[in-house]
Parts: sequence; C-alpha cells; structure tokens
Amino acid sequence: MAVCARLCGVGPSRGCRRRQQRRGPAETAAADSEPDTDPEEECIEAGAAVLCGAEGGRSAGPSSPPRCSLLELPPELLVEIFASLPGTDLPSLAQVCTKFRRILHTDTIWRRRCREEYGVCENLRKLEITGVSCRDVYAKLLHRYRHILGLWQPDIGPYGGLLNVVVDGLFIIGWMYLPPHDPHVDDPMRFKPLFRIHLMERKSATVECMYGHRGPHNGHIQIVKKDEFSTKCNQTDHHRMSGGRQEEFRTWLREEWGRTLEDIFHEHMQELILMKFIYTSQYDNCLTYRRIYLPPSHPDDLIRPGLFKGTYGSHGLEIVMLSFHGKRARATKITGDPNIPAGQQTVEIDLMHRIQLPDVEYLRNFNELSRIVLEVREQVRLEQQQEEDRPEDGEDHSRQSPREPQRGPVQPSAGPPTEKGKEPGDGGAVAAEEQPGQCGQGQPFVLPVGVSSRNEDYPRTCRMCFYGTGLIAGHGFTSPERTPGVFILFDKDRFGFIWLELKSFSLYSRVQATFRNADAPSPQAFEEMLKNIQSLTS
Repeated sequence: MAVCARLCGVGPSRGCRRRQQRRGPAETAAADSEPDTDPEEECIEAGAAVLCGAEGGRSAGPSSPPRCSLLELPPELLVEIFASLPGTDLPSLAQVCTKFRRILHTDTIWRRRCREEYGVCENLRKLEITGVSCRDVYAKLLHRYRHILGLWQPDIGPYGGLLNVVVDGLFIIGWMYLPPHDPHVDDPMRFKPLFRIHLMERKSATVECMYGHRGPHNGHIQIVKKDEFSTKCNQTDHHRMSGGRQEEFRTWLREEWGRTLEDIFHEHMQELILMKFIYTSQYDNCLTYRRIYLPPSHPDDLIRPGLFKGTYGSHGLEIVMLSFHGKRARATKITGDPNIPAGQQTVEIDLMHRIQLPDVEYLRNFNELSRIVLEVREQVRLEQQQEEDRPEDGEDHSRQSPREPQRGPVQPSAGPPTEKGKEPGDGGAVAAEEQPGQCGQGQPFVLPVGVSSRNEDYPRTCRMCFYGTGLIAGHGFTSPERTPGVFILFDKDRFGFIWLELKSFSLYSRVQATFRNADAPSPQAFEEMLKNIQSLTS
C-alpha cells in the first residue's frame, strides 16, 4: 500500500483496499509483525512492475502477492500526475505503454508545463484556431530554444551590449537593453527587439529578424555551443532606409542619444558618436552572443550586487555589473567604449580601507581630497609589500576577514598630523565604528571644485566611502593603468566614483528590471564568466 501511495500520491488503490479487507485477523497481525522493507527497494520494485507492463495484473512470482499499478488509475487522475512531472521526463514515460502514450497527447498536461516551466500565461486555447497544440509549443518552441533564454553579451567589439531573451506570450523575443539618454542616469532602461521566434504552424518554429524599420523579416539562429549562440539576418535589405546612410545615421542618433548632431557641440564627442555608428551598423544584426550571469549576493554585501547605469563623460551612459569578491568589489563593463572596452573591470573597491571624508567646506578643496586618497594608496602599497615579505610558512593571526573594517586608523607613511594637531576638517581612513553617521543618516557630500560631472543632480548625502582604483587607457585600450579614486555609497541603489587623475565623477544608478534565467549555477561559474568576457577584450 505504501508503494501505491508513493506512485499515485493519493493513498492506497482500490485493489490494495480489497486485499486488506480479504485478510483475516491472523494474516493482518502477521503482516504487521513483518520487518519493514527498504523504501528505496520498494520504489525500484514498483517502478520495475510498471515498466514491465503490469496490465494484466501478472505478479512477479507465484508466491508474491499481486501489486497495484499506475495503469489501474483512471485516466483523469493520470493526467494530473503526469502534468506535475517535468516536461523533459514525459517522452520517456510515453514509451512505457500505449495507454500512457495516449494520455500524454492530452493538451492539459502540456499547457501546465508551458505555464509552470516557462511562465506562458496566455490563453493557449486560441492555438486551436491555428492547429497548433500546447504540446507543439512546448516541444518545438520552448524546449527547443530553452538554451538561449537569459542574459547575453553580444560581440560588438569594444561596445558590447546587454541582450535579454525571454518568453513573451507565445513568442521568444531577444530584447536589447539600452541605457537612458545621457546624462539621465536615473531614468529607466530602454529596449528594442532584435529577433523573435514563434510557432505559427505545426512544422517548425519561425525565426524573424526585427532589426531596422521595415518590420519582421527572415532570420536564423544557431546554437554554436554551450552558453553561446549566433543570429543571422537573411534579408539585410530590410535594414536600409530610402534616404541612404545619412537618414540611417540621423535615425540612429535620435534613438541612441535622443538628439541631433547639431545639438552636440563637443567635437570629440561627435567623433566618438560617428565612430560608434560606423562600427556597430556593419554587423547588420549578424552577431555572436555569450551568456552572462547576474552576480551572486550575500547578506554581508555592502550593497545588493547587480546591473547599474553609469556616466562615462563623452562616451555617454554605459552598463556595469557590480559584484563582491571577499575583501574587494568590482564593477565590470557590460557595455564599453574604444578606451575601456566591454568586459573590463572599470572600478575596483578596496573594502578593507574606508575613507572618512572631511567636512563639506574642506571637501570642496580638491587638493584636500587628493591628499587623503594618496595617503591611503601609500598605506595599501606598504601592506601589499609586507604581505609579500611575510614568510609563506608563517601563520598570520592578524589577517582580517572579508567585509571586516580595519581595526583602528590607518597610519600613512607621509607623517600625518597627530590627533593634537589635527584641523577640524581633516579626514582619513578610519574604522567603521568611528563613523556612525555614515552608516545611518549619512553625511553631507559635495564634489570638490574642479571635478567634472555629466550629471549635476547627484545625491548630497552619502553613507560611506572606500578607497578604490579606476581603469583608464588611451584610444584602442592602449597603455591601460589603474589610478586611485574614491568609491562613494549614496544609498541602496546608487553609488559614485571620483577619478582622481581625470578630475571626473561617475554616478551609477541601479537597473530596475527583473531578469529570469540569469542566476549563476554556482559562484565558480560566475567567476569563470567574468574571466571569459574579460579575456575577449584584453
């Protein structure tokens, strides 16, 4: 009876009840006194009985009692049982017997699998008009293209991108996510479709390219290998406009930047924009995509990791991914530019070296901020040198755990003023417990005079600050180097970075979107993904 209960999920079958009723008191007592059998062995035996086709009620041997089978259940109950199984298991179940195969043609089963596994909430009954069943939708559309669902980065040279492939009704659509128009970093993301897949007849799914302004047209998708696929447009003439390249450029500029070329007075910015149009338009939506994962989160993280929009001077707004790695946090570019391409770590934050900013009137002085940051950089250098000089077999009891702030103030090598000689506005690197204001209500914040910012509407209070480094390079990613800066945490959805050498400020705002099929299967898989996208542009 226990076997029947496990197989059916509804308790003993009628056959089992009849056998129990036919037992006499002595037989019942004898059965109750028998030792318990291994549940796993019972499941194996029960499964074997089903797979061997116990349709005629044949027992395994003359002395063994007859066993109940799933085949004894009414069809409507079997439909409920089969509908609760993963869709990938149902083809094997159909090979057991003719009855199972016939029941698995019930559309109710596949409608539930479409809803529970892929979130299809459409009224699938309207498919009957086109002669397409829910089973066809599951097998020929959803299951076939399941490997391309999730987040991807297109291989567009240094520019990269963010593609989100989702199930949208009875379609699979690839949406390209674009940052808001510069410099409105707090505005929502924009997105446009690049391709779609749908099932309009029972033969196979149809792939359509959505690039251009002349409607959907014939396209192709090829799954190259695990975590990589490519798209191809078979009718690139649909991407052309009647006004030629000039009209295409004006349309692209209006969509990409929300303005005309005459509105952009900075000559260098005009060159960068024209360069990006020429480079990206040559692909004609024939692209290769590589999977990216969202960073794993931990309760101790300084801020919830994820995707952010950030200001990058003349390059406009770009998308970065903030992730935490023990004692450090990193912002990796998902979209990039000719100087720092997509995949590179644009900012690295040292979580072991917090910085106490001076009062606002002193913070306005760039030289004061520079002095504080350079002192911390020197301290970091000395600590790294001491770490390298420490014997390998020596046990270091003073090492601090990740996320734990330094115990006590950092002592810069340049001979800072003593506590007695400090001025009221002096800042520095201090322990977290010495900065209660930053962890709660925050402290006033203002950019130093001379530091440029694309967005003057930045927060005027911050929670805490850390020493960090930013990656800068010449055009074509030449002579890259990490330079000192300050990471400023404003709130749970915004942070900033002051690039000391560039005298520039970048403001970052969280991408407020929910992404399915984007979680890394393991922390190791996420780290490997970061290495892969970085190696493509190194």
